[in-house]
Amino acid sequence: VLELLDFKNALEQFQKLVDKVITQKTKERSGLSTEDDDEIAYDKFYTTTRALFGPAVKDHNIQAFFRKIVNKVDGSPDWLEIFGCFIGESDGLSSQLKESTVFLVSEKQQITDSVVKRKDVIKGIVKVPHLDFTVTASQKGVITIFDSQCRVYGIYAEMDTAWITGCDFLPQLKYVVAVTESTIIVWNYKSEENKNNCFVIKPMKNCPLCVSTVTMSDHLAKDSILMGDDKGYVHLLTMTSDNFILKQYKAEKGSQFHVLDSETFTMVKRKLHDDWVGKVRYISALKRFGSCSSDSISSFVLDDIKRLEDNLPVKEFSVPKGVNAFTYCGKAKVIVTGG
Repeated sequence: VLELLDFKNALEQFQKLVDKVITQKTKERSGLSTEDDDEIAYDKFYTTTRALFGPAVKDHNIQAFFRKIVNKVDGSPDWLEIFGCFIGESDGLSSQLKESTVFLVSEKQQITDSVVKRKDVIKGIVKVPHLDFTVTASQKGVITIFDSQCRVYGIYAEMDTAWITGCDFLPQLKYVVAVTESTIIVWNYKSEENKNNCFVIKPMKNCPLCVSTVTMSDHLAKDSILMGDDKGYVHLLTMTSDNFILKQYKAEKGSQFHVLDSETFTMVKRKLHDDWVGKVRYISALKRFGSCSSDSISSFVLDDIKRLEDNLPVKEFSVPKGVNAFTYCGKAKVIVTGG
């Protein structure tokens, strides 16, 4: 606590120092003279900053920070920059792994459990904050849950020939959902019976390429997912606990799955793109869903999920060669796309 109080006080003193420099440079540009005692040259700025933060700051960061203040007094840089949070390649990886008196950056941890075979790749990874674990799905069918210590909580190896293209977690039903090129897999990871804990939903007319949970229902036994396919359609499929009642199971011979007919599920779809759908996501903060595609005309769509059920125009924009990925930042209230 004492260290935090000292750091907060140092920040306050540093901000006063920056304000003095800005005031000084503003007066100079206005043609007003400043008294010698109040003048803060680089040497004084460097000495004061070093006294406030000690070895936590680098010489070149202090120099760069001072240069930014002098050149642009109307928009001073953020205090984080004094600690090199926006460092370039010159510092390298080794400096990022060292402990700082201001920021502690832990080294990356390697998971030693061999959960993915050779020539296999991770196709989906999702964090489940309220349960404090992470779900991963590999292309060849290995679905894994890691706890906060990166230990394997549960694992299921999917035996179908189709590749997995994405995964997510159903918060109400407490199931893991994954999509393959021809099916939807629902895994009840809590089941103690490994032979009766996985369901496959098929047939699928098009090839699902991505999946995302829709977190807008408080119904304890109901979840919805968004899926994008290779024909430009975005699907909304609703699952309830009734869909997984034992009497509806149809086990295929030699299969570890319980097969469920896709026609028994509530599903709506709408063609929003003229090419593959690369990613779908429901953004709870905006109460909107987003989908992107390599389509140059309908590259990114952001609208109410009800638009999937009607034919009203959707909010979209175009990017040459399309959009491959997007994300939403709630703090900055911006959506960033990558093409």
